[in-house]
Amino acid sequence: MDALIKAIRPDAKPLETRPAELDPAEFMAAAVRADQPRPSRAEAEQAVLVLLGYIGENPAREGLVDTPRRVVEAFDELYQGYHQCPAEVLNRTFGETAGYDDFVLIRDIEFTSQCEHHMMPFYGKAHIAYTPVERVVGLSKLARLTDIFARRLQTQEHLTAQIAAAIDEVLKPRGVAVMIEAEHTCMSVRGVAKHGASTFTSRFTGMFRDNPAEQSRFLSMLRGPQR
Repeated sequence: MDALIKAIRPDAKPLETRPAELDPAEFMAAAVRADQPRPSRAEAEQAVLVLLGYIGENPAREGLVDTPRRVVEAFDELYQGYHQCPAEVLNRTFGETAGYDDFVLIRDIEFTSQCEHHMMPFYGKAHIAYTPVERVVGLSKLARLTDIFARRLQTQEHLTAQIAAAIDEVLKPRGVAVMIEAEHTCMSVRGVAKHGASTFTSRFTGMFRDNPAEQSRFLSMLRGPQR
């Protein structure tokens, strides 16, 4: 999903294309500061009551009495990524690599996120590869990084770019490759209601962006036998 910036007017002179870059300051720290003003839990529960009334429900009936509390507790879990720091996850690395100089690939990292347009789930798998320079990060940390960004309101394109940019910024590898495949419930259970449609996004940096052979090898390993 390397975005390209091009001339819009047909009569304009062609501009040199370049990948759109993310500012690490926008996403490498926890998104919520400790001193940031926020609504209280009681106010959040009251908002759920308003929505229940909006859809025509009776919030006082037995089955809904505890729903506002449960919804707010679910939000605390679903959106915990706002309170976590992506940079801290990648800070601990290991130097005992025995001169390893090929890329490291973790595929099929399952995740669930929430679409920022409709606040409905999208879910699927992330595949991440990077080529380390002397030091590597624990494998579970890449899955943890994926979860931190996924547990924020997202678009799939932005999620893909954030994962790649965070690895680039902290680990300084020779290259990063990220591919995400996901199903969006805002498309499968509402709107056009096309169940089973998958969306694929990718982001390549460094050697993966500049060397088509490395891209091909990455994609070939993703298409390999399922274990």
